Amino acid sequence: MTRVLRIITRLNIGGPSIQAITLTERLAARGFDTRLVHGHLGAGEGDMRYLMTSPEAARYLPTLRRPIAPLHDTMAFGQILDVLRDFRPHIVHTHMAKAGTIGRMAAAFFNRTAGRDSPARVVHTYHGHVLEGYFGPTRTNLFISMERALARVTDRLVAISPTIHDELLGKHRIGRPDQYRVIPLGFDLQRMAAIGAVDRLAARAAVGVAADAHVVSTAGRLTGIKCHDLFLDTAALVAATDPHVVFLVAGDGELRSTLEQRARVIGISDRVRFLGWQRNLEGLYAATDVFLLTSRNEGTPVALIESLAAAVPGVSTDVGGVRDVVESDRVGLLAPFGDAPALARHVSALLSDPERRRRMGEAGREAVSARYGLDRLIDDVDRLYRELLH
Repeated sequence: MTRVLRIITRLNIGGPSIQAITLTERLAARGFDTRLVHGHLGAGEGDMRYLMTSPEAARYLPTLRRPIAPLHDTMAFGQILDVLRDFRPHIVHTHMAKAGTIGRMAAAFFNRTAGRDSPARVVHTYHGHVLEGYFGPTRTNLFISMERALARVTDRLVAISPTIHDELLGKHRIGRPDQYRVIPLGFDLQRMAAIGAVDRLAARAAVGVAADAHVVSTAGRLTGIKCHDLFLDTAALVAATDPHVVFLVAGDGELRSTLEQRARVIGISDRVRFLGWQRNLEGLYAATDVFLLTSRNEGTPVALIESLAAAVPGVSTDVGGVRDVVESDRVGLLAPFGDAPALARHVSALLSDPERRRRMGEAGREAVSARYGLDRLIDDVDRLYRELLH
């Protein structure tokens, strides 16, 4: 049986965690024995470990954590190296920036010192990147240099969207063209696709929203890159002309109290409900008329894909991999980042036109169900691994 060591920085709420857990468990039927190494969650981050049905296949390393911390990073390197020596994988597959750095360094050291005829093949998935919108020029250039060096000890670089691929290879000159594979994320979207009119009424009742209200929602970590302050600015503009609109914010994070205060300052606290982390996101989408995403950067916008699968039309900033999901205005509407008036016009236009929302929702459901299904993801990764081994 082919052994795969999968390493992810942490299992916080989001697409990378869903993919890492799903691949660990679903590839067993394809002849892969996978171990999942995951690290420490940050304060206020949601925990997705509840999705694991085989926790014995996972190894938690408290020293593996997102912030740069030389002592913890050195300890994590040594612990991952111990796992490599014990498990002796045929493939090492890393996810997210910190795991990609420490995990690939450990794999390179293992391959040089293990004395094997067939070294472990190394794969890294870019679920996005931190090379735009996160740090200043000096640190960004340092991280670009590090990624270029790490690419030289990596057999395959996986980008989750064509946009991410083009940015990494064309703009930042990381790796070689022959190293790359574009493998979009894949999810079990059947529950979202099954949402109907009855579910919408029940979902609204569950959060105390009137059946005839206009509901705009968003979901994600309450952190800087997601720009919920732009969501609130857009909400204020929509609320000024729509007395029946309510805004739902699913998620938590270090900015929650700041955002709640901002909602009070701009006079919409009675219209905005901060729901915290929600395991049952089907309920959120079922209650929603329009989904609004205001991020500064996105790899693949998981919440937007889920909302489209639930036939909820989306409005988003035109950043990162969003345009790979919203390919035309049949599926959703885009506006430049930071342009609250443009976002508000899109939201208001959809709220005032139920028939357009219905058509757009149906088109969105059809588009994402075909491109982001779980079976397609399993097939793509299976094919990649067999290509590496043979």
